[in-house]
Amino acid sequence: MAAATETKSSSLQLQQLLLIMLLLLQCVVCSSLSIGFYALSCPTAELIVREQVRSATSADGTVPGKLLRLLFHDCFVEGCDASVLLEGEGTERDDPANASLGGFQVIDSVKRVLEMFCPGIVSCADVLSLAARDVVALTGGPDIEIPTGRRDGRNSSVANVRPNIIDTSFTMDQMNDLFSSKGFSLDDLVVLSGAHTIGSAHCNAFSDRIKTDSKGNLTFVDPSLDHNYAANLTKRCAAEASTSINNDPVTSSLFDNQYYKNLMLHKGLFQSDSVLFDDPRTKNLVVLLANDQSTFFEKWGDSFLKLTSVGVKTGDQGEIRQSCSRNIG
Repeated sequence: MAAATETKSSSLQLQQLLLIMLLLLQCVVCSSLSIGFYALSCPTAELIVREQVRSATSADGTVPGKLLRLLFHDCFVEGCDASVLLEGEGTERDDPANASLGGFQVIDSVKRVLEMFCPGIVSCADVLSLAARDVVALTGGPDIEIPTGRRDGRNSSVANVRPNIIDTSFTMDQMNDLFSSKGFSLDDLVVLSGAHTIGSAHCNAFSDRIKTDSKGNLTFVDPSLDHNYAANLTKRCAAEASTSINNDPVTSSLFDNQYYKNLMLHKGLFQSDSVLFDDPRTKNLVVLLANDQSTFFEKWGDSFLKLTSVGVKTGDQGEIRQSCSRNIG
């Protein structure tokens, strides 16, 4: 009888141990990002995001560049938590550096569709990360898998923007300091700068490279720029400071390695672009990526995964917004 009781007790202890291990495993899974996070709760989530983004891109060719830039400005400030999407006085969107951001309506549209099929399940932070992932694939870049399970942040402060985003006039040291503070390497900096292979910028975004003479004429003061390229930019920007200029003057609608080829030809639109080829610490990687698109795509996948994992909120952190521009309650 005693032996039977002891066996029963041991079996119960084993069951309890297994239950504890299962609960711990579930806790780990629910509090971290994972591939196929919505497989059970919203199995069509990623398909819905891609098809909505595909439709938006077909209607407006500027969408890919806007969504990719929107992701960068989100992840670098409060982490990838969709805080940049929140509207209101004193939010991140109030900073002048974010005044030219776009793509908000696309994210809102995707979220509305998701709420119809899976209400309260998919976060805006995941929508933005997936949408940015998808525009790269839709414009010819690598189609990569990223984990999901991000939650939306509750805070968005204009005061947090300036110290956490790259200014186009930054030196290499300034960029490296900021990127390293987010957990990126110098190689990541060069690879993620390749996002400038799509998208555009207004002339005032690179005003540090232009001066106005006594007669009001614009001239480029940066001798590192290709003369003909600088002359063309000067002519186009002379009409209106808000004129939109493609980041990549050759294949602006394709996600490819042309950006790095442009840098080697001294046709980087921003000072923060040109310095990548001028600085000996990064020049060799620029040359490698310019000559090997497959290497660029492979490295992009790794660096993009790191980007979309910066400062993420998971588990019981944050919230799942019903509307990406407003907090719950």
